[in-house]
Amino acid sequence: MIVLVLKYFVPKGFKGITLFPFVILFQNKDRFNEVLLNHEKIHIRQQLEMLILPFFIWYGIEFLIRLLQFNDRNVAYRNISFEKEAYVNEKDLGYLKQRPLWSFSKYI
Repeated sequence: MIVLVLKYFVPKGFKGITLFPFVILFQNKDRFNEVLLNHEKIHIRQQLEMLILPFFIWYGIEFLIRLLQFNDRNVAYRNISFEKEAYVNEKDLGYLKQRPLWSFSKYI
């Protein structure tokens, strides 16, 4: 995981974005935010297990489905299975040590 601070690359309203192998943060102070970094590490693991490109295709399709379902961008984003897994487990700093393969699938 390579952490960069590039505030103009992070979408408005977000603290960070993960594009394997990079975690791109909006603010330098977030380099020390263990919960945020754990959230992004979960995305790194998801991207690796899906061989990176299929992750982004699935992510985009699921976002569109959730957008049609909820008609709200924020609610759609929060209901993407990858995001659900990351948000539910971001405070558990040991989560990735015991996380089973394809764990995001139980959040679909």
